[in-house]
Amino acid sequence: MADIVQQRLEDRIPALEQLERVGLFTNKEVKSMLKRSTALEYKLHRTVQSKDDFITYIQYEINVLELIKKRRARIGYHFKREEIEYPIIHRINHVFRRATTKWQEDVQLWLSQVAFNKKWGTKTQLSKVLSSMLAIHPDKPALWIMAAKCEMEDRNSSESARHLFLRALRFHPENKKVYQEYFRMELMHAEKLRKQQQELEQAKIDVGEYNFSPEILSGKLAEVVYRDAAQKIKGAEFILSLLQIAAIFDFTKELQDTILQELQSQYVDDCMMWDFMAKRELDAAGAPELQSAKGRASDTDRREERCCVVYEEALKSLNTEAMWTCYVTFCLERYKRKTNVNELKEKRKERLLRVLQSAHDAKLLQESFYKNWLQVLLSSGDTVSATQIAITATQCFSQSFEMWSFSLQTLVQLESTEAGHLFQEALKHVNPKESLPLWQLQADWCMTSQRPEDTETFFQKGLLSLVPAVSSAMKEKYLEWSYKTGGYKRARKTFTSLHEHRPFTKAFFMKMIEIEKEQETPKMSNLRDYYERALREFGCSDEDLWMDYIKEELGRHGNPENCGKLHWRAVKTLEGESVERFTTQYTLLQTGHV
Repeated sequence: MADIVQQRLEDRIPALEQLERVGLFTNKEVKSMLKRSTALEYKLHRTVQSKDDFITYIQYEINVLELIKKRRARIGYHFKREEIEYPIIHRINHVFRRATTKWQEDVQLWLSQVAFNKKWGTKTQLSKVLSSMLAIHPDKPALWIMAAKCEMEDRNSSESARHLFLRALRFHPENKKVYQEYFRMELMHAEKLRKQQQELEQAKIDVGEYNFSPEILSGKLAEVVYRDAAQKIKGAEFILSLLQIAAIFDFTKELQDTILQELQSQYVDDCMMWDFMAKRELDAAGAPELQSAKGRASDTDRREERCCVVYEEALKSLNTEAMWTCYVTFCLERYKRKTNVNELKEKRKERLLRVLQSAHDAKLLQESFYKNWLQVLLSSGDTVSATQIAITATQCFSQSFEMWSFSLQTLVQLESTEAGHLFQEALKHVNPKESLPLWQLQADWCMTSQRPEDTETFFQKGLLSLVPAVSSAMKEKYLEWSYKTGGYKRARKTFTSLHEHRPFTKAFFMKMIEIEKEQETPKMSNLRDYYERALREFGCSDEDLWMDYIKEELGRHGNPENCGKLHWRAVKTLEGESVERFTTQYTLLQTGHV
């Protein structure tokens, strides 16, 4: 091992001498670099090798390269790169190669080497790294795409990029992303050739017998890729993605027309095709540029109506939820667009409400759109329709907690008399384990809108719930309501009736403590009782509860002599890390830092 390390260190000496000779580094810096390099080299040749050691070595060498680059810029010296930088770059690639050989499965390691070679412009080495990486990881389409882009962009080799895409398709014959990027690459290649031809013609340079192929210039190679992709991958969404890529290039009108014709003929039963065709009407040639806002709004309205005609035509042969979803989504997007013309706003709203009603009548309206429907009705002040839709929505999606929750919130907001009945229905249909927010919503509604006896009945029912979270939450709400309606005496009576009725939450006890402390003359004996009951339930894990109790004893109504006993009990009762946290807080309290 020592011989190998010594040989590698000797190989460094010419480059280090050059660094000192040309004034990029001092003699002291060169010696320091040699010492650091020796330590790193020995780590790489240990019996048990670590990936971190390789990464540290590589990072050190890259830092040296960066420092050399800065020093060169500072003193304006730009010579002898072959003798200074190239050996370091070669050495870094050698270490990368050793690391990727040992840890072949680490894709990030491969990508780091690719990034390094791209940055430092070692194009030949870049191709070798990409080739080795793909030989190890042919199952990852993203790596094939990245490699092809490197060949196209960094090495300016369309032929190599095409070759990589063809190889990628052998491993991934039905991968959408590979076909999309291959299609894009062929169009970029054609565009590059067109620009070259244009520049040569402008310069009036005679290229002799060499002629640019009209087929390639017009994107025929991309069309071949499209044909192959369309045969292997079905679906309007994928074909549309290729059409959108083609639309980026200004010479592909013929190709776009071909894709569009085949899209319309082969995917009549695909809602994505109809959605695209409808939205195309927005971009169709219309009236000349209009100056007034009303004129532009009127033209926009006509375009949107033409879109709706296409959607209506689609629904005649494709009356599905997916098709209605596309239609409603379009109307909703247009409704949300800002405009200062009130007539256009109203027309968009009427159109949206009409389509929502039609989709609902067809029983093909998605659950999420009912929320949008309610929001539109509420914003326009149509409370009668909003109430009706809220109730209807819960009937259509009786098992959906989200639907019940939003509909009930709407009815509560509208102060509808239907809310009480709907709350009862919701609890019958919703999974009890998910029903807590509904109980809390109903509790708030009862406390503000219902008669005291009805509210009392509701809380008694909630206390008997078999779901612990519901029962616990209702205790808190019941105590809060008792205090608001009957004052301290009623709150204490409620607490007394519930303090043995498990399960509890900490908030239940803390609420009673808060109520006691709000009185003109709070009783410390009562506070101790509340704290002791809380500690019986949560004393093993809640160090904050112990600290609050201790602070209470240190307060105006407490007895500081009890703090030592409480500290001793807390240390004995708390478990795990809670003991350490409590000890820290108690120490800070004792020293006056809390």
